[in-house]
Amino acid sequence: MKFSHPAADIFVLDASVAPAAALARTTHLCVAAHQDDIEIMAYHGIAECFGRADRWFSGVVVTNGAGSPRSGVYANYTDAQMQDVRRQEQRKAAMVGDYSIQLQLAHPSSAVKDKSNAAVQSDLVEIFSAAGAEVVYLHQPADKHDTHIGVLAHSIAALRKIPADRRPKRVLGCEVWRDLDWMLDTDKVVLDAGQFPNLAMALVGVFDSQITGGKRYDLATAGRRIAHATYHTSHATDKFQGITWAIDLTPLVNDPSLSMADYTQGFIDRFKQDVAARLAKFA
Repeated sequence: MKFSHPAADIFVLDASVAPAAALARTTHLCVAAHQDDIEIMAYHGIAECFGRADRWFSGVVVTNGAGSPRSGVYANYTDAQMQDVRRQEQRKAAMVGDYSIQLQLAHPSSAVKDKSNAAVQSDLVEIFSAAGAEVVYLHQPADKHDTHIGVLAHSIAALRKIPADRRPKRVLGCEVWRDLDWMLDTDKVVLDAGQFPNLAMALVGVFDSQITGGKRYDLATAGRRIAHATYHTSHATDKFQGITWAIDLTPLVNDPSLSMADYTQGFIDRFKQDVAARLAKFA
């Protein structure tokens, strides 16, 4: 297994399992832009596989983490030092979550945001082809972080290159920067993020460089999941202890004629129509 960037990192917790075999057994796969995105957006997949012998979660981080904010003990770290810290933190998360394999492709953000970058896409084609995962978690298309959208666009293009019989059964766009609470309930995919709360906190908590750096992702992520669960329905008790919302991107993968912009705009238009119709009843 060899990727285009020389600094790409391949980590398998079980040394007796070859990387190719660890990727091949993957049932739930997340492709994310940055270190810690996986643990925020795809906890559902991690929990679905945790402690199971028949399900395996694997993670892919596309960028190198060089642009991370830093303060406290990390205030004077160079970009190279921060990349090493972030790489090790992501490995720690893979250990805590018992991932099958953790891949870090080490591309700079500038390469990811270049829609014509063949290296990023070829790496993802190789991964999707080798994994054959049933469920793939990606960034959601209404996210406000350009690097996230770049990774999403490359991922969709790569998945479309995979033979139809090798594509995942479900492709889900998940929350990081911008949540999806605004979507119509009929459009939302509900992902149970309330299992193993101690595991959930530990996974985000290992990213000390972010938390010490002034971003309490550990508290914010848990709070958002709990809020989603409570505000899911107004006339029923909470079904889950935590929820992550997702957009079903499977149609986008299976129909190359669909543009990501038009597909996403459809969700926004339905939300707009719902608000207008509700207000009209009381005008």
